[in-house]
Amino acid sequence: MPARMSAFAGARALPRAVGVGTAAAAAVLLLAGPALAHVTITPDSVPAGSTTVLTFHVPNEEAHADTTGVDIQIPTAHPIAQLLVKPVPGWTSSVRTVTLPKPLVTDDGQFTQAVSEVIWSGGKILPGQFQDFAVSADSLPDGVSQLAFKAIQTYSNGDVVRWIDLRQPGQPAPDHPAPVLKLTTATGVAPVATTAASAGSGSDGTTRALAIAGLLAGLLALALAGLRRRRPVWPGAGALARGDRDDTPPAEQAMAPVPPAVAKTAATKTAATKTAATKTAAKTAATKTAVPQHPQRRRR
Repeated sequence: MPARMSAFAGARALPRAVGVGTAAAAAVLLLAGPALAHVTITPDSVPAGSTTVLTFHVPNEEAHADTTGVDIQIPTAHPIAQLLVKPVPGWTSSVRTVTLPKPLVTDDGQFTQAVSEVIWSGGKILPGQFQDFAVSADSLPDGVSQLAFKAIQTYSNGDVVRWIDLRQPGQPAPDHPAPVLKLTTATGVAPVATTAASAGSGSDGTTRALAIAGLLAGLLALALAGLRRRRPVWPGAGALARGDRDDTPPAEQAMAPVPPAVAKTAATKTAATKTAATKTAAKTAATKTAVPQHPQRRRR
């Protein structure tokens, strides 16, 4: 009886556990929803001094307006020698440059100017959609731990969203963070930052992904625990299946339902026993009939 009560209690507890887990998941997703719509950069970490393609992921956050302009500001305190823009169908790109106070010398020569801004216009990002904008950076600077690429997003209704905030140590993540690219050394350790323009931290997308993954793992564990609790328990069922002695008190055995598989097995064994007994009795009778009866001899 206690085992049956435990099984029923586990069955009642499962919906409550799943309900609590679902509510927690909904709360996390609601809180993370706006953050997942940030303008982000991919990859978010590359070796310093390398050449790579940087992709800016721009989602439309408005429900009734289109994104009509995207402006990415390229840091010039640590300039990129050569920056090429990848064409985007339906969009027109324009590039602005600045003259460097000191020429930048690379393996490809000496550069006196650097790209400071890339502007995409003429296209549309509809509500509920996104667009990727890519540039090739050759090469990324050395001696700095990260670069902040501030972004300005313009909508058809006149709204302008400035993704320009930098995370400060010990402070919560800003509402409109700038896309940040981390630069690592050959050993994987980021160098010390030397300018305020590149200060701050990278995108918090990795942290959110880990938090959501942990939440899903917790929900899965709750579901598995509930299924184990809901597994039917019949007193003595395990012992009967193994052929062991059933230690359940007679009163509980009489009240407890017998599993269908166990009942079928017991019925089959009983029928086989009766059949064997019938065959044995018939064989014994046949043996007695076959024994010849010798007449008794007279005594002289």
